[in-house]
Amino acid sequence: MTEWTDLRRPGFLGKDRDKILAELNTQYGKDYWRFAWKFNQERLSFLLACQIYEDAYFMDSINREDLWTKLRREAKNVYDHQESNILSGFDYTIQEGKASHLQDIAIRRIFLRRGWEFEGNELIQIRSHNGFWGKELSPGKVVFHLPELIESPPLKGWWNKNSIEDFYQSNKYLQIRVD
Repeated sequence: MTEWTDLRRPGFLGKDRDKILAELNTQYGKDYWRFAWKFNQERLSFLLACQIYEDAYFMDSINREDLWTKLRREAKNVYDHQESNILSGFDYTIQEGKASHLQDIAIRRIFLRRGWEFEGNELIQIRSHNGFWGKELSPGKVVFHLPELIESPPLKGWWNKNSIEDFYQSNKYLQIRVD
């Protein structure tokens, strides 16, 4: 069984994601590093971390159902940075842009889980912090449902403390293989 050790918390990668990943491949070797998210005492894979991330949005859809009903009525779909984000559908591993986009996928999956369909005519960007939907549904604004499990001290960035993004960034570790 392969063993891994935590090296550091890398924080937000943003539009430099591909460059940073290439640097990590060069520095450690493609199969000798990974990201893992701390949750309790476990280390989660990307897809399991996405499930926890999505669960926070699910709780938000219950706690602020009126807002989500408004989204359902107005949107024909949602995206993050680029309209092409909708091509990811429900699959977190399809990341066609320069930066990762998870919240749009999480929201589509919440609709699926709740048996909802988009009823509107508008393609809605949920990343923009200037627009209504970004202010309401950005992962940096939506409260994480288990804030006591966010690593301490939390990393600082563009996101609010105890938000979904706070969990995603603060709990992400760069790990290297121990042979």
